[in-house]
Amino acid sequence: MSILIRSFAICIATLGIIACNSNLTTTNKSNSTFDSEKKPAQVIFDTDMGPDYDDIGAIAVLHALADSNELEILATVSSNGHPDISPTIEVLNRYFGRPNIPIGDASSSALNFTASNNWNNKLIAQFHPASKGKKYEPAVTVYRKILASQPDNSVTILTVGFMTNISDLLKSNPDTISNMNGLELVNKKVKNWVAMAGTFPDGREFNVFEDSTASVYAFNNFPKPILLSGFEIGDKIKTGAKVAALNDTLSPISVGYKYNFDTYSKEGEKERSSWDQTAVLVAARDPERYFYISGPGKFIVQSNGLNYWLPSEEGNHRFLIHKYPSREIAKVIDDLMLHQPINK
Repeated sequence: MSILIRSFAICIATLGIIACNSNLTTTNKSNSTFDSEKKPAQVIFDTDMGPDYDDIGAIAVLHALADSNELEILATVSSNGHPDISPTIEVLNRYFGRPNIPIGDASSSALNFTASNNWNNKLIAQFHPASKGKKYEPAVTVYRKILASQPDNSVTILTVGFMTNISDLLKSNPDTISNMNGLELVNKKVKNWVAMAGTFPDGREFNVFEDSTASVYAFNNFPKPILLSGFEIGDKIKTGAKVAALNDTLSPISVGYKYNFDTYSKEGEKERSSWDQTAVLVAARDPERYFYISGPGKFIVQSNGLNYWLPSEEGNHRFLIHKYPSREIAKVIDDLMLHQPINK
């Protein structure tokens, strides 16, 4: 048996699901449309940061990837009008040593609610009470300022909440920030949009149906490529047990997960689905390292919040499809969530 054949046989024998000599945490070059490994992704992070707590894990992953120079956080904005959301974002940005990242408040018309245990207030009170009641710039203003200041075709918009800000941004008028309207500004400055949204090939998903009017407008009018991480992607990717088990009272990530396991989750539940973290992961890294990507098509949202997928060669939308067992992706996400700040 030749060395080549012998090597191939050994590879197949040990393959399982993961490709020979592969590691989901290592670089795997690809020609994917959404490949952003050649240079750090320039990201505006848009979150509802409250009704569920996977947003805590998502922003932890975001900062971990920023610390490894895989992305740059241009701004963090809230799509949820509850007064504790933006302060919670500030708590987490500060923990990771980035207190000066612009933070944007959702508009007065945005949905306004958080989890029944109000874990947001727990983190604010423990880690940065001064942010309670603080006034922040409107999210659309932050969007317009950041986009106007960036090179053309360079910004990744990353949403893990409602589509309210995207709809409002697209409808925004020229102002002292830019003589372009919102649609023109997005078309000129944005590279792509990565969203945790929808259920594929059809269904009804929280981020989409809660503000279905905004969702319909945003997905119908956004002029650049959209990559969607659907409900079914993050649902079975369970994470958070490791960071909660640290019981690190100096970490809002550890405190947030432990508190929610104790007060929010079903009794005995010590892991949580990773809906939002998957979107963050593929906004920075080539998504084909972790998932298959659908062919082009159109993500259709109906007025009642139901969604379905319409395959089309002319479509500018794609969605993630599972490639590896969920536990393999969970390992990647858990490791990123365990990241310790380096900028403090």
